Parts: sequence; structure tokens; C-alpha cells
Amino acid sequence: MQRSMKSRTVRRAIIPATGFGTAFLPATKAVPKEMLPLVDRPLIQYAVEEAFAAGIEEIVIVTGRGKCAIEDHFDHATELDDALHRDGARQALDAIERSEPRPGAIAYIRQPEPLGLGHALWCARYVIGNEPFAVLVPEDVIQARPPCLAQMMAVYQRTGVNLVAVAPVTRERPTRYGVIAATCREDRLIIASDVAAQIAPGKLASDSAVVGRFIFDPTFIGLLDGPRSAAAGDIQFTDALAGAAAGGALHGYAFAGRHFDCSEPLGLLDANIAFTLARADLAPAARRVLARHTRSADSAHRANPVETPGVTVSA
Repeated sequence: MQRSMKSRTVRRAIIPATGFGTAFLPATKAVPKEMLPLVDRPLIQYAVEEAFAAGIEEIVIVTGRGKCAIEDHFDHATELDDALHRDGARQALDAIERSEPRPGAIAYIRQPEPLGLGHALWCARYVIGNEPFAVLVPEDVIQARPPCLAQMMAVYQRTGVNLVAVAPVTRERPTRYGVIAATCREDRLIIASDVAAQIAPGKLASDSAVVGRFIFDPTFIGLLDGPRSAAAGDIQFTDALAGAAAGGALHGYAFAGRHFDCSEPLGLLDANIAFTLARADLAPAARRVLARHTRSADSAHRANPVETPGVTVSA
């Protein structure tokens, strides 16, 4: 494995909270997509908690126009606290306290326009400085113990090479950031020779899709030319990954856990079911609700058989 002599201590993480969330319109017309609920917390809170659980000291959230609700969420709400104290709502107060980071642990950078992931990282270049940094995309939710980023940081300490999380790609759910072509695999580590965008279903470069967890050497920012990334959007980010791979400086990590693409409604629904069933306080009632809906759907199906060309399904 290639090793770096530079620092392998990852203290900062970037969380890009940009884009319009058009897959969820009209819900995201006035609500940032990163604030959509996953059980009882917004999507972005899962990314923040994962970063801090992995040992990250400072988080830089890249926001844009209409994203002020994100800053408000991680701020202290004095009026709400006072009201909950008066009502004796101890459980609600505890939940709020757990969601509030220590003062100064989160900083905000504004992206003037939603021009893709590569441009969002480029906007944070001066805050990152000359240190390695992590990136967590909040729409990519990963259910894992230990958290995915913690797994990756342990690997980065050993390798010192740009690291991307990978998961199996399927034709039903294509990747947003590309697929890895590998020269060799060692346990969960994949040495990447190239990263290519998935052009069309049935033409996969490999079975390893890049998902929204990354650890980069500070030199990676140099691969993200600001004006060019603004023109090319996420495609240019994939090109930057390919450039790192071509230089032998990119590894994929097949993390232990489940990935949910919450950038579209069915992915968010899938995540809500999985995370609800993982909660001891919610799982029993949730199973009853799911069973009731399954029975109702079966009854409706029998009453209204579905016909497809050449096939008739009936009771």
C-alpha cells in the first residue's frame, strides 16, 4: 500500500448542504432537503453526529440561499428551552441538548450558487488549509457500528491515501459519484486505477459505487478548479477522483454497514423504515403498522388484479 509522510490526523470535516432537492418538490420549496426528517432527526444531524463520533473536532457546513434553517437547527433555542422547562418536558430537553454541538464546533461557508459537490468543497478551501479532511454528504445515510467515517479514519491512519467509501452498485439505483475500477483488493480496501461515471444501465465499470463519505489529502482541492467545477458540477468531482486514482493516490473502502440514498423519496422511505425498526422504543409498533399496510395492500391487489402485457395476475 502507498503511504504518505504527511499528517494523517483528520480534524476537520466538510458537510455540503447545497442544491435544491428537486426530487422532493414541493416539500423542499421552503425547507432545505438536508432538514427532511429521518425518524425524529433531520438528515444533516446524522452526518454531524457521525463526524463527531469519529473524532472530528470541527465541521464546516457549506450552505446556500434558503438554508438558514440548518444554522437555526444547530443553534441554541432559548425560548423553546424555557417553554419545555416550564412544561417539565425532560425527554424533549434531553433530545435537544444532544443535538446541539459545543460552541465553535460548526462553521458555515456560503456557496453562491448550487454548482455541485466539487465546487462546494472548493469554496471551503481556505478553511481546510493544509490538512487532510473528511467529507460527509448528508443525503447519503449509512447505518453502521462503528460509524462509517470512524472505520475510514482508522484505515486512513494506516494508509495516508485519499479514501472513498464504496458500496455495491445496482442497475436499479445508479451511483451519483461514479464507480471504481480496481487494480487489486485487500480485504475491504480497493486500490483504484480509475473512477468513471456510470454512463448507462447495463454498462457498469465495476460493482463498487462511490458513496458520500470521503477522506482527502489537502492536495485534492487542487484537482477542483473553481471555474471548471462550476461549469461541470458533480461530473467534475468524479473527474477529480479519477485524477487522484490515475496518480495512484485513491483507495476505495468497502465499509461494514448499510447505505441509503436519501436524495430521492423511496430511498428516504427505505431509511426511515430501517432506522425505525432499529429503535427498541419504536420497532414493535412499527412492525404492527407495516403488517397492517401489507395486509391492506394484499387485499387491494386481490380486489383489483394488475394486468401487464402478456401476464394477468388475479386472485
